[in-house]
Amino acid sequence: MKRKLIFTFILALSMLIAACSNGSGGDGGSDGGSGDAQSIVFGTGGTSGVYYPIGGALKPIFEESDHVANVTVESTGASVANIQNIQDGLNQMSIVMSDVAYDAINGKGQFDGNKVEITAIAGMYQNVVQVVALKGSNIESIEDLKGKKVGVGQVGSGVEQSAKKVLESAGLTYDDLSKVTHTGYADSVQEMKNGSLDAAFFTSGVPNSNITDLMQQTDVNFVEIKDDLASKLMEKYPFYKEYTIPAGDEAAYGLDKEVTTVGIQNMIIVPPDLSEDLVYDLTKRYYEYLGTDGVAVGALKQLDRDEIAKGLIVDLHPGAKKFYEEQGITE
Repeated sequence: MKRKLIFTFILALSMLIAACSNGSGGDGGSDGGSGDAQSIVFGTGGTSGVYYPIGGALKPIFEESDHVANVTVESTGASVANIQNIQDGLNQMSIVMSDVAYDAINGKGQFDGNKVEITAIAGMYQNVVQVVALKGSNIESIEDLKGKKVGVGQVGSGVEQSAKKVLESAGLTYDDLSKVTHTGYADSVQEMKNGSLDAAFFTSGVPNSNITDLMQQTDVNFVEIKDDLASKLMEKYPFYKEYTIPAGDEAAYGLDKEVTTVGIQNMIIVPPDLSEDLVYDLTKRYYEYLGTDGVAVGALKQLDRDEIAKGLIVDLHPGAKKFYEEQGITE
């Protein structure tokens, strides 16, 4: 009986030692296997927007990494909420607009007095500032909006923020317009169809389905943002970048001539303390995915993958920077 008890004790002790050994290193520890894998909450936007399907498309790509246990794609209030979630440790990765990121790292706007440390993995598509005017309104430039009826987007929206900045760069304020309406895309289009508005601002990807709808029923022209106006805008607000809506592209309004304007780049961000090896691998997989035929979301199809590390308003995470330097595509 005593021998049996001793044998049982030794067997149990051996199993305990083996279990501890497997948990503290061995095959799962140093090779990036499941023992080191991290769960990632990916902050996107509303389920009806573009950010959310992008998150869904990238989820399986990122989950192929040995460094990733799983990716949870989270619907959020978009850029501001995503940055706050990064700051609070609730998200490990998020999609944001560059103008919001600029305010966050500089403690301005909605982040007044609250600088947030964030780093970038990569740039994405641009939200393009599109100013559309009725053909008979005699609006050919931003300056021509003076004395006109203009839709500037909902109060506090990204559309309105861009409208104010563009008008400011042209030396105009709301007081210089005969009418200002704070309407969403669909309502702005309806008012233009009714003749209640001469022009409206849209800040979105290209094409914007509401603009396409308007063009099918009404003759319009795009008002360009270029030359001195664009230079002044980009100098004061460095998150703006030049953008050209091409001519003859049926997927982009099928215009007779190209339109020069500006856009605000979207980007993927992560906290600066996220593992360098993890971020390196995520960046690599994102870059490689953009080079395949498997890209399903239209906004990602627009990207030149060799440009995604350039012109970012936020510093690259060291892991992302290392990968891009190896590819020779940093600025």
